[in-house]
Amino acid sequence: MNQARPKVAVYKFSSCDGCQLAILCLEDELLTLAEKVDIANFLEARSRVVDGPYDITFVEGSITTEEERERIQRIRENSKYLVAIGACAVSGGIQALRNWIHVDAFVQAIYATPEHIHTLATSTPIADHVHVDLELSGCPVNKRQLLTVIASLLRGRIPDVPPYAVCIDCKLNGTPCVMVAQDVVCLGPLTRTGCDALCPSFGRGCYGCFGPSDMSKPETLAEHLKGRRTATPEIIRRLRGINGWSPKFRAATEKLEKTTP
Repeated sequence: MNQARPKVAVYKFSSCDGCQLAILCLEDELLTLAEKVDIANFLEARSRVVDGPYDITFVEGSITTEEERERIQRIRENSKYLVAIGACAVSGGIQALRNWIHVDAFVQAIYATPEHIHTLATSTPIADHVHVDLELSGCPVNKRQLLTVIASLLRGRIPDVPPYAVCIDCKLNGTPCVMVAQDVVCLGPLTRTGCDALCPSFGRGCYGCFGPSDMSKPETLAEHLKGRRTATPEIIRRLRGINGWSPKFRAATEKLEKTTP
């Protein structure tokens, strides 16, 4: 008798679907993966849904409604491994900008009929609500890291996710430092690898898509940027981008606000 293939599920919460598309962009590798696992629940890719429990569940998006807060509890109970993928799931995403202002201000400004909008006051990561076995940041997530995670978990091993900063990729690729050579504001010294230093390779500063690295020190970079006459509001704006609600970036920007005249 053939052994049943492990079940894999992919769920979406508040997000742009970009991380689910990254899975689909695996293309040939996805076909090979489909031979090894049962893609049991992935509505972005197929309408067929197989009930859990699931061996591996990937979750994209942040928690921004009461319905989502309840749904993630049910998903956690139905999953052996729960993996948060992408900046929204890991740190609340760009929509976490609401967390620094009363959400009604955004609702009133954006929607023609704001009385129909039912949302939480904050956009928060998956780990704020349930236990998460692994987090993969990125905007979008790195598809090669996804493959590594799946292969490792299926073998019962802890996935190896590189912890170092984007600056290392620039060095390995022979890309000149844009802060030194072009006086461009860059979050590369703070940001976890995952994009192969894409933006610096085109002469642009890193936007912090993959969130803070293990050795990230935002306060140190902020002092360096202020010394180069970068205005404090600009530093705060940069750090409060895609991963602004991550604990390291959040603490740095809130400290900057308190110490700025």
